[in-house]
Amino acid sequence: MTDLAANTRTSDHAHGIPFREALIVWLRVAMLSFGGPAGQIAVMHRIIVEEKNWISEGRFLHALNYCMLLPGPEAQQLATYIGWLLHRTAGGLVAGGLFILPGIIAIMALSYIYAAFGNVGFVEALFFGLKAAVLAIVIEAVARVGKRALRNRIMIGIAALAFVAIFFFAVPFPAIVIAAGLIGFAGARLGRPEFAGVAHGGGKEAAVVDSMLGDTVPDHIRPNVARTLRVSAVWLALWLIPVATLMIALGPGNVFSQIAIFFSKMAMVTFGGAYAVLAYVAQQAADHYHWVQPREMLDGLGMAETTPGPLIMVVQFVGFMAAFRDAGGLSPMLAATLGGLLATWVTFVPCFLWIFAGAPYIETLRGNRALAGALSAITAAVVGIILNLSIWFALHTMFRQTFEVRGFGFAFDAPVLASVDLPALFLSIAAATAIFRFKLGMLTVLAASCMAGVLLRLTGLI
Repeated sequence: MTDLAANTRTSDHAHGIPFREALIVWLRVAMLSFGGPAGQIAVMHRIIVEEKNWISEGRFLHALNYCMLLPGPEAQQLATYIGWLLHRTAGGLVAGGLFILPGIIAIMALSYIYAAFGNVGFVEALFFGLKAAVLAIVIEAVARVGKRALRNRIMIGIAALAFVAIFFFAVPFPAIVIAAGLIGFAGARLGRPEFAGVAHGGGKEAAVVDSMLGDTVPDHIRPNVARTLRVSAVWLALWLIPVATLMIALGPGNVFSQIAIFFSKMAMVTFGGAYAVLAYVAQQAADHYHWVQPREMLDGLGMAETTPGPLIMVVQFVGFMAAFRDAGGLSPMLAATLGGLLATWVTFVPCFLWIFAGAPYIETLRGNRALAGALSAITAAVVGIILNLSIWFALHTMFRQTFEVRGFGFAFDAPVLASVDLPALFLSIAAATAIFRFKLGMLTVLAASCMAGVLLRLTGLI
């Protein structure tokens, strides 16, 4: 535990935690941020709350529940929030920025390799194995989120309707989220017990969430209209000026303009965690924009799963491949680098805006039952959306061909049964067995699947 009394004289902050020490700790958190949001939050809790004792359990949970209200990656925003809580804006920039920096570097390096050597046997075999493991991980996410969210028949019904809407009728993801939120809000206002809020994360510590209500709100996150306007102006400029510049200079049909607009829109509607929004990103990137093939989207997701940082870092791979294939007058690799960084910029800059400008006002909504009901319904709808993602990934992992079924207002992809990829099918079953039956860790399953892909290549089976 940090000796705060001894550090007081070396810090400008009343809590006595030196900024330099915090920087080192946040870098450590960033390098260990594997395993998706659950693993990343667990790492932060272990280091920030248990080991360093910098903030209380209650304040940690309070910050987490606030971040659950926001679009974007909750773990990265939680790091930003805690960094800001400790060292104001500079602390938030360091904590949130370092959280994604290792992922930016790793995904960019893997994207270079993929673009240059993606069709070479060894690299292709590695990604073949990754696809099977990623499919099993996504299915496990459906089970994990569903177990927490679908606790009554109404929530099950909302999840089922969300799945039918997005899979069979291609209803936009944002429309589903908004509709579910309105249903939950109305249900909670009417006093229906089915819409009572769900504590995030579950487990033995879930009940401790209520302890945050007795904590004192630090002065620098209390509502202040003048400060909010200044902060909003700065971050909106950082976010939207590059987007507007690209639109004016290159036109709306240019790939860089499309990347900026699409991922900016995504940044505003990414409620429900990365797995939910990836259904939206994958289908738009593959089916509408044709930036990547469905199997390539699985490859990118595999990269994001095996590197530190938020899973939503897969957007950098999508932006990279989009610009790589539509470089214009630039060299393909230069265009790809700029496309990947642009996608990352417009995805994560809004996250800082939500924290720095919005936190003081969302604080006042603690304990609001109607808001809790809206979040419960959205979480249930997210289960249906993730199920859609699972089926979409499964179709394009285990079958080489699909065809579109249309009629009576619906349209969906169905597999060509004769095109089944038996090695992919068996490897996916093996990965799912390892996760569900033997409870092996994500990195272990991913590594084993990659090795299996290489062995299948060496034996001539793929």
